[in-house]
Order: sequence, then C-alpha cells, then structure tokens
Amino acid sequence: MPIINRIAEYHEDIAAWRRDLHSHPEILYEVHRTAASVADKLRGFGLDEVVTGIGQTGVVGVIRGRANGNGRVVGLRADMDALPIHETTGKPYASTIDGRMHACGHDGHTAMLLGAAQYLAETRNFDGTAIVIFQPAEEGGAGGKAMVDDGMMERWNIQEVYGMHNMPGLPVGAFATCPGPITAATDEFTIEITGSGGHAAIPHETVDPIIVASGLVQALQTIVSRSIDPVESAVVSVTEFHAGNAHNIIAQTALLGGTVRTLKPEIRDLAEERMHGLVASIATAHGATAVLDYVRKYPVTRNHPAETAVAALVAADIVGASHVTADAPPIMGGEDFSYMLEARPGAFVFIGNGDSAGLHNADYDFNDEIIPIGCSYWARLVENIMPA
Repeated sequence: MPIINRIAEYHEDIAAWRRDLHSHPEILYEVHRTAASVADKLRGFGLDEVVTGIGQTGVVGVIRGRANGNGRVVGLRADMDALPIHETTGKPYASTIDGRMHACGHDGHTAMLLGAAQYLAETRNFDGTAIVIFQPAEEGGAGGKAMVDDGMMERWNIQEVYGMHNMPGLPVGAFATCPGPITAATDEFTIEITGSGGHAAIPHETVDPIIVASGLVQALQTIVSRSIDPVESAVVSVTEFHAGNAHNIIAQTALLGGTVRTLKPEIRDLAEERMHGLVASIATAHGATAVLDYVRKYPVTRNHPAETAVAALVAADIVGASHVTADAPPIMGGEDFSYMLEARPGAFVFIGNGDSAGLHNADYDFNDEIIPIGCSYWARLVENIMPA
C-alpha cells in the first residue's frame, strides 16, 4: 500500500496521541481536555489559523497551500467524543474515567486527522485551503449541526466536506463507500401508557398497561413487515419496557422506548404515521390511554455522487482499487456528519478496522495499524482535489 512515507515516520507519535485520548475520554460537548489538546497540537504544527469554541467545543484549523490561487476550500472532519460505557479491554491505555470509554473510535479519528494536519502544514503541496474540523457531540448531541449552525461553512467558505469512520469487520487496508444514503435517519420514540392499576388477584377490575404495552411491542413490528415495501429499508426496535414494581400489583402505567431507522424521507414519514395510528388504536381498544412522543434525530447521511467518486479514487490510490468498495450497501446506524453533507457537497467513507470488537462495545479498541492509511487518505484527498 503506498502509504505516504513522511506520515509513516510519525506513526508512533500519532498512536501515542490516540492512546492518550483513549485514556481520557470525554462525553458529548464536555470535550474540554480533548479540544485543548487538539488545538495545542495544531498550533504547534504551524497552522495558519486555529479557532476553538465552534459549535460550543469544536476546533477548526486552517492550512493554506503553497499555492493559493484557485480559492478552493475543502473541509475534513473528525469527531472527538466518547461514550458512557465501562471499558473492559484491559489495555494499558484503557479509560481512566469509570463509565466512559472511546468505544466508537473517535480517538482514532481525531488522531488520524491530526496526523494529516501535521503533514499538510509541513508540505503544503496543494493549491487552495484545507480546513480540519474536530467536532464534539457526535454520539447523540448533534455536534455536527451545532458547528454548521455556528456559521462554520460560511466563515471559512468551505465548498466541500469529507468524513471518515472506522468499521470493525472491514479488513485493514480496505475502504467502503457509496453514492446516496450511506447511514440512516435516526428517530427516537417514547410511549407512555396509562391504565387503571389494582390488585393482581382481581385483574378484571383493572386496565392493565402491561397488556397494552405488550400488544404494542408486537404491533409496532408490523410497520416494517406489513406497511413498508419489502425492498425498502427500515428498522423499528423497542429497546425499553418499564412497568410495575411488585408481584401482586397491576401497575398504573407502562413506558416503552425505542428507535426507528430509515433511508428515505417518505419511508420516515410513513413509519411515524403508522406508529401514531397503532398507539392510539391499541390503547383505545383496551380502554387505556397512550401518549407517543416521536422525536426526529439525525437525518440520512447522503453522499454526493461526484464527491464520492473522488473519495473512492483517492482511497484506491492508497490501498489499491481491489480494496475499495465504491457501491457498499448503506448501514442503518446514524451519523451526524449528515448535517454537514446537507450544508455542502461531500462524501463519507468507512475505513477497515479489521477483526475487532464491534462499535459501542465495551471490548472495542481502535486499531492503530490503520493510522497511516487514514492519514494518507486525508492528505491525498487534499492534494488530489487541489493539486499544486
């Protein structure tokens, strides 16, 4: 694989940065130590501008090419936040904060973009401006939206933007992407059911919310199986069920919660519509009441075709065309890089993390072997899009 030699030379340094971030995970927008470390390194690399506090705790760095005549501006984004998970890897650099860990590889994403920034600031072998974006709160906090809403795209005149995420199970030295939807819209719902509680020995004098909730768990699965075209993609998962606290009491209330994942706006609308109908009708049929709170979260991450083709070509330049899947199927996970792709054209790619534990798993660890591959991808993307 034609890894950039200069990047290979500081592979160990980048891995050390990554492991330091891994040991000190921070959640959502509270990435103060991480952001400070990123900003200090960028200043040390000699970037032309380093700005903190974008989208609350995001960091933006500006690298102007040796030639800067065409005015082209390309953004590269990494996420910085960790997850509220207790780490069980046993690594020497494991989380030092109980109940928090980098279980999604954002420590590796941040380190790889730092490595690319160091190389680009040192060589500046491109005509235009590279903007390195370090984002907080990807894990449910919509930090990407916060940075866009803070005027990031306009402030630095970013014209196209690119993102990258590691993928366990995808081999080391492989990339995957696709034009159009690559990750799903992620919605959340809560259903509060109110019946009439009472003694478990006289159920006929009650309206049992657990029966209503159980019926809803089953009925909600028909949204995908019977209301949505089988060739379309959708997921409805009930992930919470809370009711009762004693063996001999029929509860007064029950609570369900879960998520809906879709790839098309019309399927998203249909899923929400059907959920409202099912909740109301099933509760009424049992003599209970139910309130559905349906919240639309991240939109579909939608790759732009031209920029995706460029990203795939650059990846092929690093690892060879046979190791790049340019028409990979989308996944039903969510990603708030979607907000940046709504604001500007660009592409999101997956880089292989090899045979590791899955994302959001207490045993997960980012594979340091892929660092020079990811750094080289970022660097070559800038150099190929804005050749000197």
